[in-house]
Amino acid sequence: MKIVSTRAELERARTEHEGRQVAFVPTMGALHRGHGQLMARAHQDGSAALYVSIFVNPMQFGPAEDLDTYPRPIEADLAMCAAHDVDVVFTPTVEQMYAGGAPTVTVSAGPLGGVLEGGTRPAHFDGVLTVVAKFLHLVRPTAAYFGQKDAQQLALVRRMVRDLDFAVEIVGVPTVRDDDGLALSTRNTYLDPVQRQQAVALSRALAAGRAAGRNGEQAVLEAAGAVLADAPGVHPGYLELVDADTFGPVDDQTTYGLLLGQIWVGGTRLIDNVTLDLRVPAER
Repeated sequence: MKIVSTRAELERARTEHEGRQVAFVPTMGALHRGHGQLMARAHQDGSAALYVSIFVNPMQFGPAEDLDTYPRPIEADLAMCAAHDVDVVFTPTVEQMYAGGAPTVTVSAGPLGGVLEGGTRPAHFDGVLTVVAKFLHLVRPTAAYFGQKDAQQLALVRRMVRDLDFAVEIVGVPTVRDDDGLALSTRNTYLDPVQRQQAVALSRALAAGRAAGRNGEQAVLEAAGAVLADAPGVHPGYLELVDADTFGPVDDQTTYGLLLGQIWVGGTRLIDNVTLDLRVPAER
């Protein structure tokens, strides 16, 4: 495994793989089994060289968010990359990624970037798309892998790639969960044992909403909302059902919906989502 931290080192590594397909997993580090699943999926899709980036992107953090305290266990991260047969790990500094300071030209996430996560984290997705665009230019992968847990991010990356004609396939990988249903997230490490138990309310709420999926939008939101309303230690944020393909409102023609939720447990902000089959069963 080769570890590179500068653009020049990355370019030399990339030149060594010229003519070979490259799979790419962008991360902010603090790697867990969910990231491992992205790497494993990349290997399953062929014999491409696997590149992983580890970079805590300041552009996607708001002024009151956890940029300074975000976990950075680089040795453990590198060990996980080695265990997953990563070919190249790119660990740039902020100065390498944003030479000359914060960029004056950025990628706009558009209307979808201003709702749900974007509604509570202004400019978050502009920062995400800007850094992803930079990584895609630098790494030049054939395919890039993103987790479905961050469904809105995945949808926006796909739209950027489509709208701006990036020559890369964006692959979504299903959410990895603990045995009790909690979606794996780096921010789960912020939870104490009691909060960890309380946090499961989000996945239970989404499961309840999915079970009500064929009874209509109102039934879905009521079922999920009832679980969160009764959950101790949980402060609900948003809970919305959207069309899984368009992220627009669901209607009678919607086949699959996406139920997205966000909660606070203590000072920790958690998100999750599930896909729902909204087709009404045929009458017998």
